[in-house]
Amino acid sequence: MRVLIVDDEPLARARMAALLGECTGTEIVGSVGDGESALAAIGEQQPDILLLDINMPGLNGTALAQRLAGRARPQVIFCTAYEAHALQAFELGAVDYLLKPVRLERLRDALQRAERRLADQTREPTKYLRGRLRGEEVRIALDEVIYLLADEKYVVVQHRRGELLIEESLRQLEETYPNQLIRLHRNCLVPPARLLGLKTLGDGRVLARLDGTELSPEISRRNLPAVRRLLRLG
Repeated sequence: MRVLIVDDEPLARARMAALLGECTGTEIVGSVGDGESALAAIGEQQPDILLLDINMPGLNGTALAQRLAGRARPQVIFCTAYEAHALQAFELGAVDYLLKPVRLERLRDALQRAERRLADQTREPTKYLRGRLRGEEVRIALDEVIYLLADEKYVVVQHRRGELLIEESLRQLEETYPNQLIRLHRNCLVPPARLLGLKTLGDGRVLARLDGTELSPEISRRNLPAVRRLLRLG
């Protein structure tokens, strides 16, 4: 399993790396000191597991975990000196909550939990959207989708590698994938895992901040409560 260590204390990162050296089947793909660096490393290294401290300057551990909530990878294991955040950690879907100084057996147990969860998710069938690209029929995995926009008779699917046109309506897609897509506006659906946060404009309009794109689609007043609730619950 590919592991990324995130802790603002160099000595803590070094100790965690030493403990991982005693755990079979693990590979350290990075060791960073803050949440923003962790986001960049996640995008580049695609780790399976995040060993994550909570109290860090800037983007702290719980805020980072909230951004990652809903993704199959990486699975989050919190490693912290404080007990107070345990309930919030598990509400965010964390695999485990380890108190510093982390003991080797507890780390091994947490890694096994993460491995089992990853295996369970791997067994779930991948869902695909099918459409046309330059006249050819292609498909794209739903977990690669960034957003879907209604455009006259087609729906434009923006994904990690470009765009795809599909003929299903947003309503059809929303009904087919009720747990994988959330409506922002009458012309826009997004996967919940892509939601990073909200931005309120001076005129009262609220925009969504999405992972993987600079586009900030508007959220309608009708759909705003559901989006806020999703972000609050992680």
